[in-house]
Amino acid sequence: MADRTLAIIPRPQSVSISEGAFTISSTTTIQVDASNPEMKRLGNLLAARLQTVTGYPIRVINKGAGETTNTIILSTTHAPDSLGKEGYWLKIDKQRATLNATHTSGIFYGLQTIAQLLPSSSQKKVSLPAVEIIDKPRHTWRGMMLDAGRYFFPVEDVKKMIDYMVMYKLNTFQWHLTEDQGWRIEIKKYPELTSTSAWRDASIVGHLNDQPRQYDGKKHGGYYTQEQVREIIAYAAARYITVIPEIEMPGHSVAALAAYPELSCTGGPFKVSQNWGVHEDVYCAGNEQTFTFLQDVLSEVADLFPSALIHIGGDECPKVRWKSCAKCQARISQENLKDEHGLQSYFIKRIENFLLTKNKNIIGWDEILEGGLAPNAMVMSWRGIIGGITAAKQHHGVVMTPRNPAYTDYYQGDPANEPLTIGGMNALRDVYAYDPVPAGLTKEESKYILGSQANVWTEYIADLNRAEYMMMPRLAALAEVVWTEPRNKSFDDFAKRMQVEYQRYKAAGINHSLSAYQVRYNIVPDASSVTVSLYNDVAGAEIRYTTDGTEPGSRSTRYSAALTTQKPLILKAASFVNGKQVGATTTRSIVLNKASGKNITFDTNPDRRPVAGNKALVNNLTGSANFRDGEWTGYYGKEMVVTIDLGEPVNVKGIRASFMHNPDALAFVPAILSYMVSADGKNYTTVETKILKTQPSEKGSQAFPVSVDEKQVRYIRVSAQPQVNAGGKTWMYADEIVIDN
Repeated sequence: MADRTLAIIPRPQSVSISEGAFTISSTTTIQVDASNPEMKRLGNLLAARLQTVTGYPIRVINKGAGETTNTIILSTTHAPDSLGKEGYWLKIDKQRATLNATHTSGIFYGLQTIAQLLPSSSQKKVSLPAVEIIDKPRHTWRGMMLDAGRYFFPVEDVKKMIDYMVMYKLNTFQWHLTEDQGWRIEIKKYPELTSTSAWRDASIVGHLNDQPRQYDGKKHGGYYTQEQVREIIAYAAARYITVIPEIEMPGHSVAALAAYPELSCTGGPFKVSQNWGVHEDVYCAGNEQTFTFLQDVLSEVADLFPSALIHIGGDECPKVRWKSCAKCQARISQENLKDEHGLQSYFIKRIENFLLTKNKNIIGWDEILEGGLAPNAMVMSWRGIIGGITAAKQHHGVVMTPRNPAYTDYYQGDPANEPLTIGGMNALRDVYAYDPVPAGLTKEESKYILGSQANVWTEYIADLNRAEYMMMPRLAALAEVVWTEPRNKSFDDFAKRMQVEYQRYKAAGINHSLSAYQVRYNIVPDASSVTVSLYNDVAGAEIRYTTDGTEPGSRSTRYSAALTTQKPLILKAASFVNGKQVGATTTRSIVLNKASGKNITFDTNPDRRPVAGNKALVNNLTGSANFRDGEWTGYYGKEMVVTIDLGEPVNVKGIRASFMHNPDALAFVPAILSYMVSADGKNYTTVETKILKTQPSEKGSQAFPVSVDEKQVRYIRVSAQPQVNAGGKTWMYADEIVIDN
């Protein structure tokens, strides 16, 4: 790739670098068609940016005023149609810079490229490299979603989020405005939505799964007036970003029900929820008042937002209340619906038909596929890619935004080193590797994959500072996913360009994450050893490590090749730049045993899965004292039963399972722990059953070993039953299961 020295993100489709540069001076001009107000505005935007960097007041003049050198020309009259509406053609030589596009949107995106060619701090001598760039986006939908329902973001913070979208040529802002925990948009016909539904009495401290739950006792809330909504829409439009509102239904509606309980199946009363997660109380689908209310709300929303789409949610709607609601059951009977799932389809279609009268089409989460959709309805595939594939095959427009890798509320580095999140893992490299167009679609079906977006869910993101940390640099990676053709992508090249981008973040005061510097581990076990490869997601940083549990420093062993060990060790590693550590140290305790990498089956599904999924119990890695470090498998109030298949009968001397003891989080070692072995997987012998009435005195990992006399063992079964605490459920976190021979 010839453009490796140009830190442009997303990477353009074609770049050709020449010798020399165009120097910006006090007499440099910008030429535009002065009869076009938008072109004049764009010229002034560029002039302001250049003045910020150089200090020179750059003049914007009418194109064709006679100046042919020392000038920057912006034009929409000389670009090839192949660029499309959003493409641009930028040519810079020693005499001038020319930016051509077929539409002003292309000019705007070209200006963002010019901005990335400029230094991030003010300098007197500024030049643009001689280069020719021909560029256009791969996808038409390049987006970001902000959840303002869980936590309210003030207008100025929303504008900053839009500014971050501009940096990466994103064009669609989904504004999640209603939730169980807060209603964020003024609806004049229903004033209690802002006086009551916009405020909750407290918010969770810690994770939703922590028991007992703790709250901060602080009232939280806020809402956007209709005037503020118009202000943000205009702000985004000036930056070529379409704002799409999301009004959740039928689920995620407790905040609205707190103000208008008659719209529920039970009649309430309700309070705006202080808890995250899915709530059983939803809009009553058998009540005509529900549809009157939602149509009134959507009428005001449709009048406010010029976008052709309105997002109506449609996800995570429990059917518990509907099953016992006389009105809902009557509706099912009257409409000849099969069941409550058919009732949800009826609900969505009815709302869709109403919005069509407002010249709006719906978009919703992939659950809205159930029961069929109108031709122009669009789908956001979030539970994976199956919903998106199904919708594309039905010729519906699709936005692919699966939790992995599009959710920015997931961890991006070692959980032991990161702020609390909802869980999951979307590292920078994994985000970059994503392709929104699934394999298996025909060329025609692939046309319905419109693009992707980053979703900023905010259960654990309470303010802009945390949002920045969770977004940057993953937003840059996703932007390149949706803009750059796959043949032009290279993570190594992206990582090099990101080194300049980190400097830009710092200069702009953006609270970005350095998690990409954290060392990651790839572990491959064999019969008697484990091979460990180390890597990070940055360029130009060396990895240094220790194997004795001490902290790595600039003189520790430099990583150059995979390590192979035949004994347990504590491996600590960190990234260093110019002799200084960047990013946190990551630690892995490696154990070697017969269970390593073997097949494991679960009779009961965990309530909290670690990063490695089911394999975490046999992946050679032991967890730390932090049960959120990505290595612990959690069960809440139910038995754990797992079976390990060693592949063939072997001699087994001992079995050891470890569990977390942390009373503050209601995490206890099991009440009853049983070890069983079998040669054939059918007939099991109990090795030992431990009755653990007394809890350990210290917090942390607790191991429970047993000796085994069996000579021919292929299957190992571990069963653990949870403690009961004051009559309530408790957590049970399991770590690596070790088989000694």
